[in-house]
Amino acid sequence: MSLHEEMLEMGDRAVAAARALAPLSSRRKNAILEAMAGELDAQRAALLQANAADLAAARTAGLSPALLDRLHLTAARVDAMIKGIHDVMALKDPVGTRLSRWLRPNGLEIHKIRVPIGVIAIIYEARPNVTADAAVLCLKASNAVILRGGSEALRSNQAIAAALQVGGAKKGLPEGAVQLVATTDRDAVRELVQLEGRVDLAIPRGGEGLIRAVVEHAYVPVIKHYKGVCHVYVDASADERMALDICENAKCQRPGVCNAIEKVLVHEKVAAAFLPKLVARLGARGVTFRGDEAALRIVPAMSPATAEDWSTEYLDLILTVGVVPDVQAAVAHINRYGSHHSDAIIAADEAAQQAFTQGVDSAAVYVNASTRFTDGGEFGMGAEIGISTDKLHARGPMALEELTTYKYVIWGSGQVRK
Repeated sequence: MSLHEEMLEMGDRAVAAARALAPLSSRRKNAILEAMAGELDAQRAALLQANAADLAAARTAGLSPALLDRLHLTAARVDAMIKGIHDVMALKDPVGTRLSRWLRPNGLEIHKIRVPIGVIAIIYEARPNVTADAAVLCLKASNAVILRGGSEALRSNQAIAAALQVGGAKKGLPEGAVQLVATTDRDAVRELVQLEGRVDLAIPRGGEGLIRAVVEHAYVPVIKHYKGVCHVYVDASADERMALDICENAKCQRPGVCNAIEKVLVHEKVAAAFLPKLVARLGARGVTFRGDEAALRIVPAMSPATAEDWSTEYLDLILTVGVVPDVQAAVAHINRYGSHHSDAIIAADEAAQQAFTQGVDSAAVYVNASTRFTDGGEFGMGAEIGISTDKLHARGPMALEELTTYKYVIWGSGQVRK
């Protein structure tokens, strides 16, 4: 069987599964999810063994420490996957929700109802927990899902998907509702996102190169975020200790994720006092710095920032630092060089806070908090499917509601249009 034929068959199975999922009650879906969580727990040793093999191969291939961290499936991360399933179970099922209702003068009663999207393709890299997060969110919203993870996590993804399939089948999971593309052939991604009539939506989750490749080849709609070029702006009114704590957390806790900061902008009135402390604090955590001319005058040990640095997502312990005259300049800089993902202001001044939150055109804008909170779980949505920097259909963390669409159901009593 050719790759094209194989992908067509996967699409057909997913379409049939989506039709079987659509009428399932919340109770039935939650029973399936609970069985999935139980099987993940039961297969814990197999998951960690598969992941150890992936990690060994990745180290041999020379993956960066940040990517190795994304790939690493610890016992705590298995616990988090299981907890994520229970969190999704506890969420209100959006399917069937009546969004609005109105009555027309001719007696027609129009209902706007939330419904599943259908078949969703998720293309992702490195992080094996996405296999579980994506599957359970799609299922709770009554969607079938086709998963295509990165080759570096193939063994881990296969082990997780198998546990979900085995567990779910015990409680009536339709065959084909959760499928994993097992081939490492890169053409599989192209074939998957060209399954018009079988795949209703593609969501790439990974680096900019992956996302642009998906968009270039897709015949189906794509929700995307190209990269996470996230900023912290430290205002003249900022509490210095708070600013240092937030910058350290946002950069160092997990530098290889999309909501970690890549740039810090500092008001010129506090830059001379703040920047040496920032460099000392984060430098002790292994961060290297690149600065603009004003920053270099204050801390000459920084490397000079290039024009490319301002729009680069490092996903590593590298930070570009700049000095700005005011909050308006910070806003203009972020809107020009940022990726519309997550950006933060550290400020006590309410006028500065207002100018920043109104002016920055990003999916998530923070006041006095770390950008690391841009996450479906942290927003109380349960596990997330990804973070969209698009403006249509979904923006920011995508969870259950963002995995649905709507239709109109019209009730009449024999009306005909004249």
